[in-house]
Amino acid sequence: MIRLTNLKLNLDHNEDDLKNLIMFTLKIKEEQLVDYTVFRRGIDARKKRNIVLLYTVDVATTDEVALLEKFEGNQSIRLTPDMEYKFVTKAPEDLGDRPVVIGFGPCGIFVGLVLAQMGFKPIILDRGKEVRERTKDTFGFWRKRTLNTESNVQYGEGGAGTFSDGKLYSQVKDKKHYGRKVLNEFVAAGAPEEILYVSKPHIGTFKLVTMVEKMRAKIIELGGEIRFSSRVDDLDIVDGKIKGLTLSTGEKIVSSHIALAIGHSARDTFEMLHDKGVYVEAKPFSVGFRIEHPQSLIDEALYGKNAGHPILGAADYKLVHHCKNGRSVYSFCMCPGGTVVAATSEENRVVTNGMSQYSRNERNANSAIVVGIDPSDYPGGPLAGIDFQRKLESAAFKLGGENYDAPMQRVGDFMKHNATDEVGEVEPSYKPGVKLTDLTGLLPEYCNVALREAIPAFNRKIHGFATDDATLTAVETRTSSPISIKRNASFQSINTQGLFPAGEGAGYAGGILSAAIDGIKVAEAIALSINGEEVDGGTRES
Repeated sequence: MIRLTNLKLNLDHNEDDLKNLIMFTLKIKEEQLVDYTVFRRGIDARKKRNIVLLYTVDVATTDEVALLEKFEGNQSIRLTPDMEYKFVTKAPEDLGDRPVVIGFGPCGIFVGLVLAQMGFKPIILDRGKEVRERTKDTFGFWRKRTLNTESNVQYGEGGAGTFSDGKLYSQVKDKKHYGRKVLNEFVAAGAPEEILYVSKPHIGTFKLVTMVEKMRAKIIELGGEIRFSSRVDDLDIVDGKIKGLTLSTGEKIVSSHIALAIGHSARDTFEMLHDKGVYVEAKPFSVGFRIEHPQSLIDEALYGKNAGHPILGAADYKLVHHCKNGRSVYSFCMCPGGTVVAATSEENRVVTNGMSQYSRNERNANSAIVVGIDPSDYPGGPLAGIDFQRKLESAAFKLGGENYDAPMQRVGDFMKHNATDEVGEVEPSYKPGVKLTDLTGLLPEYCNVALREAIPAFNRKIHGFATDDATLTAVETRTSSPISIKRNASFQSINTQGLFPAGEGAGYAGGILSAAIDGIKVAEAIALSINGEEVDGGTRES
């Protein structure tokens, strides 16, 4: 097939308009056009008065070879790349001990799924509960303030991404089209087919729940085993090689190939790994607040008179500002038409996150606005970032009234160094609830300085961003893992053979799609290692 890129159409075009544009671009007649499919549809909203859609389409014609020769050198008209996923190997008939996957979030799901599809019958362990029970526990915390420290936003089937906007786009390099494999598996599990072609696909929490269940069933059907409420408390490491693990129940599992897909909040597991001598180092992450605006304000600021057009949906944004004090402030995990949610996994701490449903039809837009920090801000060893996070989360718990309410301040009051004593136009969405206060003393002062500089800068890009009645809810600390578990070219820990650090918790992903892609890479590495084969000659990205 031939891939055409950068085809531009207005918002109200019809199917014939796209078909005619394809024929015009290739200079062919209708009888020469066999078929076409949309590979990508993006939005160019740089000119609010003239928003256009950008299409990439794959076209089948009666004379593909001649057309490719005719347009040779035209980067917008090329041969469609082969994006079909190909398994790197298959399990031997005499498979010995089975590979183990710790964690069943996006990364762990794809480690387990791809291993199962290759016949390796993985054992998958997750400390939390299956997704519907986990959902009950999570909503129970939001409504009744009853925290289950093993079943919450962070722990359980589906991982932290289950309670999010469900974004399925990433900036990772993906020359082997692993992302297409991920999206195809999601569609097979019930995701809307539009995720295959819209430029910023998302799913939303409720759809993710049913999809995760179907993917679990597929792994089991292929011979995999999935155990919930199975926390790993110890690893058996002999002479730098992994031999197995021990669960919190005392049960031991023998395996020489273990994937660590534990997510960014498994702090006790991080501590265990460090105690066992697995190489861990501190890494940068970010901290800040959740900001909320009326979604209508964001829509109008970005889409102008086209706000509300059905093909556009709820507008989102991505912002960054480099401050005079050397800090960078950026928006993170933007949730159009969503809510701010309680995301703690430890008692007597407050953590915020954002969540949207597929419809994105809630009243407010929210995102984290966070300040970048690095290990020089929290000296003290590989695990010092965990202590830094916990200190902020404990302070937020105290400032919120010590009942899991989150401390909140209006943007106008924060900018003027005033405490907030009443809610304005923007009704905060955080549950269980909020306590109006002054957030100034919560973050380090360099963060406050950076945020007070960045908010007006963001307002110059999105008119109304710095409106007085926008709300800041604290505290956002789980932007990424505070540690990195270093691995080599074969995807194994640099000092523990057979241990495969993976995904966001190990420092190799940031979001659902990138975590899933990393899961595929790790599954391939485990399979090749079991079969005594090389990982692309050691040349794969690590």
